Amino acid sequence: MDTSFRDGFQSVFGARVFTDDFMPAVKASVDAGITNIEAGGGARFQSLFFYCGESAFDMMDRFRTEVGPNVALQTLARGINVVALSQCPRDIIDLHAKMFKKHGMTTIRNFDALNDVRNLEYSGERIAHHGLNHQIVVSMMELPPGCTGAHTPEFYMDRLKQILDANIPFHSICFKDASGTSNPRKVYETLKAARKIVSEDTILWFHTHDTAGLGISQNMAAVEGGATGIDLAKSPVSGGTCQPDILSMMHAMKGTDYTLDLDYEKIITASDAFEEAMKDYFFPPEAKMVSPKVTLSPMPGGALTANTMMMRDTGTLHLYPAVIKEMSEVVARGGFGTSVTPVSQFYFQQAYLNVTQGKWKKINPSYGNMVLGYFGRTPVPADPEIIKIASEQLGKPVFTADPLDILEPGIPKATKILEENNLPVNDENIFIIASCEQKGLDFLLGKAVTNVRKITDAPPVDKKAAAKKAAVPAAAASIGPRNYTITVNNRPYEVTVSDAGGIKAAPAAPANAPAAPVVEGTEVDAPTPGNIVKILVDVGSVVTVDQPLVVMEAMKMESEVKSPCAGKILAIHISAGDTVQASDQLFTIG
Repeated sequence: MDTSFRDGFQSVFGARVFTDDFMPAVKASVDAGITNIEAGGGARFQSLFFYCGESAFDMMDRFRTEVGPNVALQTLARGINVVALSQCPRDIIDLHAKMFKKHGMTTIRNFDALNDVRNLEYSGERIAHHGLNHQIVVSMMELPPGCTGAHTPEFYMDRLKQILDANIPFHSICFKDASGTSNPRKVYETLKAARKIVSEDTILWFHTHDTAGLGISQNMAAVEGGATGIDLAKSPVSGGTCQPDILSMMHAMKGTDYTLDLDYEKIITASDAFEEAMKDYFFPPEAKMVSPKVTLSPMPGGALTANTMMMRDTGTLHLYPAVIKEMSEVVARGGFGTSVTPVSQFYFQQAYLNVTQGKWKKINPSYGNMVLGYFGRTPVPADPEIIKIASEQLGKPVFTADPLDILEPGIPKATKILEENNLPVNDENIFIIASCEQKGLDFLLGKAVTNVRKITDAPPVDKKAAAKKAAVPAAAASIGPRNYTITVNNRPYEVTVSDAGGIKAAPAAPANAPAAPVVEGTEVDAPTPGNIVKILVDVGSVVTVDQPLVVMEAMKMESEVKSPCAGKILAIHISAGDTVQASDQLFTIG
């Protein structure tokens, strides 16, 4: 399958690509003889509403029109999360399958990051019910050094047998390694064992990323082990954080019994068309690099660039090496959930907190809920100490029941929001609200803000002015000592900056000068760096413990920051659209 237009976009551009820009490359791919294309889902669903000001449903319709009726179009779903980053109730899971069938999709690849088969049962049944091909997934990765107990061929076969015993309807089975870290020998043994369990005509697929430089060897191991198909991409998104390149894989198969049955010249033409379509997009350098350290701290290619772009936005990219290193311990003590969205984001956010706040001083709510069982069963129990810390900080007990059983229906809630905002109540809008929440509502209200990184969008640099400024001697810019008022912890201080850059205390203010107001109370800080999406309270609002105060977006995820205490909002230190760092003060509650 050609993943260029879904996983390629997610792995390189953080899924932020305008539909008009890449559609000519889609036609070129079909002309090259490619008949199976990944067209949406995963992060590409939300990103169109969040960052592109476009409807994902319109994009899927365009896709089907462009490729015609005979090309298979596949999307990605996250079990009971479908295309959202949080769990969806049963009615929304059903609506997801219904809408994707309506808008021209052929197959949905359906995975659960925890490999909890319960999370695949209902979602898989609804996919098949609505007439789509259900490609069910066993999620793979390599564990950090010294870890044992899961993610072995035996573990994967146990999960495959659970799938078969549960009688979940499926069209094909995919072994998905989103971090690209599985040892090629393990890939071979896994596919070989799976081929012995299923019938001869069962379609077995393998998916990986080239982040660690292992993609070609993993694909060859999978094919030799019995895989029917593999995922590949085209230049300029192939390799690095994305899938291996089609041309490279064709070359690797020379002299073997295997072929992709594609024409070199036609693929080159399609790649040229794709490179032309993407020439104005900013390519993060890490997207095209081999990152060997992810074999020790499994970071999926589809999340790596989204995280580094967020760190660029918040000025914390220098912390990335330390965060990746810390991920190893976070994975090891978190129950071995596969590092793929959304679990990869839980890992990354917790690792970030460990680096910036001190080890395990602050539990990320999503990571905490995972180790406590609210997203399903982790492959092995999480570290008891981490479970205890998470339970204490989140004020929740361990949960062992089915996550779907505690979710309220989503359609009535979404319908109410649409009606309150005088928006049409239809299936598409209901699903947009349910899966995209506030940003979905902003899109429907015409308030969406685009944020697609293009080279031509960068402000032009006036080289002559810059050179002239650099040539001015430092002394020429001197204007003598200057007085400033700075505020530290809400307290004003007067300082004087001298010509030489030294700082001395300014003359004391007159005794009757009004002092800047100091607001005292309980501070509510940002748990991670991110962007402020929506403030849910006003100054003067009376709040209760755990009441949501603000919606933040961080590392591909939206989450609510909740009140740590009951009281009144005395001060709000942020505005919608602000970018904040971890520990920045958001509110003061008195």
